[in-house]
Amino acid sequence: MAAIRRLPRHKKAIEELVLFSESFRGLCGDLADAEAALQLWQTSGDTGAAARCLEYGHIVDGLEAELRQAIHERQTQLGTPRQM
Repeated sequence: MAAIRRLPRHKKAIEELVLFSESFRGLCGDLADAEAALQLWQTSGDTGAAARCLEYGHIVDGLEAELRQAIHERQTQLGTPRQM
């Protein structure tokens, strides 16, 4: 799973959130899709590939930030320590 690969220290929290939060599952799916698109553009010989790589890199970074925020909010609700 892309989220666990990017945030391995939060594996347990990610697994729990995936079970209970449809919006979190959506973020995980969006991250996987964006990473796949980024990988395709990184291997593309297209003249616009560099711009697309930059664009998808920003999307991936933004989705990772949203995942971190969701994990932080969940940990705050549960009263568990923050590990970012």
